[in-house]
Amino acid sequence: MVPFGDFEYFGLLLYILLPLLILGLLEYSSRVWSMVALGVLLVLQSAGTVAIRPGFKVPELYLILGYAVFQGCIARLLLRPHSKPVFYGAVLMALAPLLAAKMLPVLSPSTVFGFLGISYVTFRALDVLFSIQDGLIKSLSWKRYFAFLLFVPAFSSGPIDRYRRFVQDWDKQRTRAEFLADLDFAVARLARGFLYKFIIAAVIKTYWMDPWSSSRSTAAMLMYMYAYTFYLFFDFAGYSAFAIAVGRFMGVQMPENFDRPFLARNIRDFWNRWHISLSFWFRDHVYMRFLLAASKGKWFKGKYTASYAGLFVTFGIMGIWHGLSVHYIVYGIYHAVALSFYDWFARWNKTQKLLGESSLQLWVNRLVTFHVISFGLLLFSGRLTPPPPPPVDQVMEKADCHEVSGVMWDRASQKSPPLVDFFLDDAFIERLPANEFRQDLKERGYGDGKHGFRFAVPWWVRDGRPHIIEIRDAVQGKALKGAPQTVECERNEEEIQREEQKLRKAREAAEKEAAGEREQQNAVPQPAPAQQPQ
Repeated sequence: MVPFGDFEYFGLLLYILLPLLILGLLEYSSRVWSMVALGVLLVLQSAGTVAIRPGFKVPELYLILGYAVFQGCIARLLLRPHSKPVFYGAVLMALAPLLAAKMLPVLSPSTVFGFLGISYVTFRALDVLFSIQDGLIKSLSWKRYFAFLLFVPAFSSGPIDRYRRFVQDWDKQRTRAEFLADLDFAVARLARGFLYKFIIAAVIKTYWMDPWSSSRSTAAMLMYMYAYTFYLFFDFAGYSAFAIAVGRFMGVQMPENFDRPFLARNIRDFWNRWHISLSFWFRDHVYMRFLLAASKGKWFKGKYTASYAGLFVTFGIMGIWHGLSVHYIVYGIYHAVALSFYDWFARWNKTQKLLGESSLQLWVNRLVTFHVISFGLLLFSGRLTPPPPPPVDQVMEKADCHEVSGVMWDRASQKSPPLVDFFLDDAFIERLPANEFRQDLKERGYGDGKHGFRFAVPWWVRDGRPHIIEIRDAVQGKALKGAPQTVECERNEEEIQREEQKLRKAREAAEKEAAGEREQQNAVPQPAPAQQPQ
């Protein structure tokens, strides 16, 4: 079950949090009930399995619990006297599960590892290690650690909290007045989340982003860039609002993730407003540590070289954290370049006084910054760097009551279009070449784009009974990926009567034609039989 993904989740969430509501109104605050609620939420969200290898599945809950124990053991071992190499080794060990989740599918496509939210949980685990190394954490309670690491409201999408701040809220005993204030905040923030995600983001996606996603023209790309920028904000800010609301209901004041980012005056100001918990985490634990190490080691001679190098390291890691695809890495480098250029330009402008500080200039700066970040998010979306097509892609994409469609693509064999067979209830219906042109296939790199197929579903399928639809490779006889599928269409009496009437008329016409041919044959004079010789 996807956290905050649908209304069913919120219905279950209401029942799970109801005991905490009653206890809060009675001014009886107990973290035992909070831990129970978190445990139930964790079980619901991780009820599925992870197919690590074909035929080898592991319950997702087992992976999460094993991961939590593994990270907890690393943190507690680091509390003992240790050297810097031990600390670096602990960080690498803590990163190992995340690296496996990112790299194994690339190195071995049939291998999958990880669970939903492993990236955000890893940041929490690393925050504990860094704080121990800095001497900010002297002891570690298993209960507090698991509550922090597996705080389910922020499990899959953040915000990324800090252990010391979290523990202060977790240990605090709320009065009834404080609980009511938190409840009021939670309800208001939930309402904002519903507005952002299920209304504004949904409308933008349906009526703005999706209509412009099928074309790659300059105008369509520009419209998609704007649509994706607003959609990503409202969708992600909606998720963050839900997480913050549930956290506040449980007495945990998680950090804000967004602060009017489209009003940013420059790219630096933008990263103080967008995904704040992530950008501040990278600033404190990556960028500042890099600058400190560079200063101590005297790695660079230039006054600002270390700062620029730190930006490339920080945003390079941030890009890789999102994924190993090219567009994520390009996205990170893009922001490193933008921040480095702004830093240089801001220092240059102090002496040259090219740009002033008028209100008009402020709005010009905001407009320019908005387009800089919108183009960066377009890079992030992957629209400008589509992945190469697979060598073979044979799939039945759609099967409904009216048509069946899909793709037959084989990079090694493009001399003649492959043939596909349409089977209905295991009976052969029709054979067609897979040579239908599709613009989306051409844009994705599927040769000339003529690798689609489409079959019309016979009218008699719409009879209210289930039917099995299957597309097979006409040469090998193998079913395509995604097949077979079962469709059950609502019975359409008017269509059935209309088609049956057509059949009756066709049979009657055929019978009349046959009868006319017989009459003509009977009307033709037959030659007299030859006389037999006497």
